[in-house]
Amino acid sequence: MPKDTIGKTITVAIGVCVVCSVFVSSAAVYLQPLQQRNKELDRKTNVLMAAGLLEPGQAAEVDELFGQIETRVVDMATGEFDESVAPESIDERRAVKDSDRRVDIAADKDLAKLKYKAKQKLVYLVRKDGRIERIILPVHGKGLWSTMYGFVALDADKTTIKSLAFYEHGETPGLGGEVDNPKWKALWVDKKAFDQSGSPRIEVIKGTVDADDPNGAYRVDGISGATITARGVMNLVRFWLGEEGYGPLLENLATGGTDG
Repeated sequence: MPKDTIGKTITVAIGVCVVCSVFVSSAAVYLQPLQQRNKELDRKTNVLMAAGLLEPGQAAEVDELFGQIETRVVDMATGEFDESVAPESIDERRAVKDSDRRVDIAADKDLAKLKYKAKQKLVYLVRKDGRIERIILPVHGKGLWSTMYGFVALDADKTTIKSLAFYEHGETPGLGGEVDNPKWKALWVDKKAFDQSGSPRIEVIKGTVDADDPNGAYRVDGISGATITARGVMNLVRFWLGEEGYGPLLENLATGGTDG
């Protein structure tokens, strides 16, 4: 019998596929706990940076520092903290795929272009002498090419932005990807998120903010060549700070309706 036959070739190919499949499957199972750990570490790191407790590149024990962060579950319909739910059980990305754990967002109110939002979300608090010093709010929404995920941190007055950072997105490097640029993120620090009526007012403009602009406290420089991404950032921030997002929570905290 000749050694090079179609049957033998197919047999060898199948054997190689089976062996490779076993290796890949085994590696996936073996590495899953490590991947989950790295994912959790990344989440904590980004929360700490938003809280002002960790600088980029700073060597620190993340788990130890995270002990200063208070993680709470929020009922998005009422803006109240839900003590009956363990924070570790909340997975928003899974929740929005489950019709029982999500709600539809009306098209005319869907600034962030999400279609759905989870009924419960996590927020993070930093306290000093029992009082809330900073509120870290997870936010996400559509850019040009991707859904951008990040955090907005508000000061104790619940209206001043202390940081904005994105930890996951697929925007164009060098253009929309500039949402990660430390110089651009620094422009958001100490900007006012709301007008005097309590409505989200923060705005990303085309060009740069004039130093004499009377509305400069509400405005952030645009990103050259990335108008759609910049508008997406503005819209998602406004959405999550508004009534469809964390508005009820922020109102409760401002009026003493929660334990804030």
